[in-house]
Amino acid sequence: MTKSKMQIILFDTYIFRIKKAVGSKMFQNLFMQTDGKKADILKNGNLSCAMFASSILYLCKLISGPHAMVPSTLEDMKQNGWFEIKKPKLGAVLIWEPQKSKDGMHTHIGFYIGNNKAISNDFKKKSPQIHHYTMNNTRKLTGIYWNKKLN
Repeated sequence: MTKSKMQIILFDTYIFRIKKAVGSKMFQNLFMQTDGKKADILKNGNLSCAMFASSILYLCKLISGPHAMVPSTLEDMKQNGWFEIKKPKLGAVLIWEPQKSKDGMHTHIGFYIGNNKAISNDFKKKSPQIHHYTMNNTRKLTGIYWNKKLN
């Protein structure tokens, strides 16, 4: 009997993980302790975009670890072969301009899923949701990133 060689199809697995995360509550919380006090730094899903995106990237071995903040996610991405592209394509990571919230200024991150749609954390629903990739022209894209491992 010969042994079959199995290999993960990274791109398909990556895209399905992104799409199947819609509505998931698993990215809502990250507890930290500072000076003996416990706090949920993701504010029960209000600030979970980086945790969502970096967790998917980490599960697919496209970055070194999950992150709670967009800048550290982006730095990890660049260290792991991600580079800027001009136009979004299926699976690209999208970065939106900082926007003011009750918790300060926050950059936003998500994934392009084709047909002018993206998936990113929705602070109102406190989970990843599908939306127009330009957020209906309410938030400017500041970066579109790709990794050759997804080719």
